[in-house]
Amino acid sequence: MTRNRLRSAILAGAVASLGIVGAQQLGAQAISGHNSNAPVDYAADRIELQDKQNRVVLSGNVDVKQAELRLRAARTVVDFTNQGSMQIQRITATGGVTVTRNDEIATGDVGIYDFNRRVITMVGNASLKRGGGDTLHGNRFVVDLNSGVSSAEGRVTGTFSVPKKQ
Repeated sequence: MTRNRLRSAILAGAVASLGIVGAQQLGAQAISGHNSNAPVDYAADRIELQDKQNRVVLSGNVDVKQAELRLRAARTVVDFTNQGSMQIQRITATGGVTVTRNDEIATGDVGIYDFNRRVITMVGNASLKRGGGDTLHGNRFVVDLNSGVSSAEGRVTGTFSVPKKQ
């Protein structure tokens, strides 16, 4: 596999997986609704394949789009194993991480997706906002994709919208 095809394969897998990061929501109910098979577009000021470290680094205005999902960060590191075929192990996005999907926005200092455990973690000034006005703020959010359970830690605060009576 040529270096360019290798990069494309790594990035396509990494970016497809980033769709799950953006699916974090107040109740995690839309995680299953994201089309992770949709084509992926990505852009960054720089890409670096670090063969010996088994990782790819996207840096500078990283912008990843898949279907209605968009991730922006200053830097994204994709860790993988290369035992006959590329297998993404972990994606770590840093530097003003913002993930949007329709009217939902997740932000944090760091976003991590652990492929082996199927767990997504947003750390540092984490917030989740939905278009209806629901918000959640905390230091750390964890979404377990196996169980569908989301949890927040670190002095959690938020607002829930209440429907107006007619």
